[in-house]
Amino acid sequence: MLFHDLILNQEKPIYEQIMEHIQYAIQNNLVTPDSKLPSTRELAHVLGVSRNTVIQAYENLEAENMIQTKKGRGTFITGNAFLQRKPEIQKEPDWRVDWNSKANTYALQAEKMDIIKNEIPWSKDLISFKSISPDGELFDLEEFKRSFLYRLSVEGNKILNYGYARGYLPLIEYLKEYMAEKGVSGEQKDILITNGFTEGFEMMVEAFTNPGDYVLCENPTHNTALRIMHLHGVKVIGVPMGKDGLNVDEMERLLQRYPIRFIYVIPSYHNPTGIVIGEKKRTKIYECCRFHGVPIIEDGFTEELLYGSSHVMPIASFDRVGNGVIYIGSFSKILFPGLRIGWIMGDKRVISLLESVKRCKNIHTSSIDQGILYEYLQSNALERQMKRMRKSYKERFEWAKDCVEEYMDPDYIWGDGGLHLYVGLKKVPARKLLKACYEKKVIFMPGDVFSLDQSGDQALRLGLSRVTIEEIAKGISIIGECQQKLL
Repeated sequence: MLFHDLILNQEKPIYEQIMEHIQYAIQNNLVTPDSKLPSTRELAHVLGVSRNTVIQAYENLEAENMIQTKKGRGTFITGNAFLQRKPEIQKEPDWRVDWNSKANTYALQAEKMDIIKNEIPWSKDLISFKSISPDGELFDLEEFKRSFLYRLSVEGNKILNYGYARGYLPLIEYLKEYMAEKGVSGEQKDILITNGFTEGFEMMVEAFTNPGDYVLCENPTHNTALRIMHLHGVKVIGVPMGKDGLNVDEMERLLQRYPIRFIYVIPSYHNPTGIVIGEKKRTKIYECCRFHGVPIIEDGFTEELLYGSSHVMPIASFDRVGNGVIYIGSFSKILFPGLRIGWIMGDKRVISLLESVKRCKNIHTSSIDQGILYEYLQSNALERQMKRMRKSYKERFEWAKDCVEEYMDPDYIWGDGGLHLYVGLKKVPARKLLKACYEKKVIFMPGDVFSLDQSGDQALRLGLSRVTIEEIAKGISIIGECQQKLL
């Protein structure tokens, strides 16, 4: 309360002390324009003075246009009161804290590895192949609105309250059936809802690694996963990628040589290469890891976008009675990334531990977001959405591949459809090419962002989800022109 520290004295009239107290509050920004003052009766009671004394103070301030009484509403500080403030006298220099020196290694490393801050930023005048987030124009807004209103009407105020760390039960049950349709057994397994893939993977690293532990992954791989592992002090070892996925023989050699904590793989539409690993190689990866007792974290990245063949079973589907594969899924690249809904499916003990970790981080994922997504999914809207996505992305992908072959001189082109292409360059560093292209208003993601060594220096990823057919042709032709000049 504004007057809780006003101590009255006998040296001057009380009404003047009340006026000065309000003026001090205005001068020192302790109140804002339109702040409501106590009624004269209420303030007189609080201060233990007569009401007439308070009325006199208010009337004097109102005469100076510092406060205003609005009939039926009360008394308020006016905006004019702040215009009448005396210029502040700077008695001491501004208090400046050197937060950079106080920041810990985690924060400084996170900023150093932040590609949003350190790569060329997007702007409207650029043809940008950086993003692989979904095309918002393909979102079914009407179905989303219906899902929101219906789920809110069904759940009422419950869904606006705290939820459970494990997640929204109807959504969990839906995802169990959804995973079963993918061929993944739910026997002795459970599901935890997360804030997208990122939280799910970070919790796995937090809960099941210590600084200095070895983790195996594809090279190149998902930049976010690399950042998370590096920030937690994990020693990351890369398995080279070929046109059909990771080199299983090299993976076997590394598993024999190092005490690997787990292996992280993206078997479908691998980020950044776009490769979909075939079933035979998936089986080899699973059998090899099972033999060496090394758990697998499988990133189910956009596997729903497959349009060139029938569904490819996740590696987790081979683990029917075992518990060695942890599957992390997300709808961020195919539905609404703004909802940030993902999930982890794995051994019940794993999920139990992660449930406690999540309570330490953010208590639970947004209940209303989970409820909306559940309503949307169970209305069979997902399949309709997927048809639109597959049709649109197939058209862009195939057109982009044709353009790369026509306008560029690629060493190789990797990708089996979907959101992006990975292009190897002949004798031209990707960073040098990016600089030249940026001068002509075209940008892309250089391969070194995803790599653990120099193998990505002469490669680039072309994100296709946020560019039009016309922009794809124009942008790739410019990349080709710049490449030829550099050669």
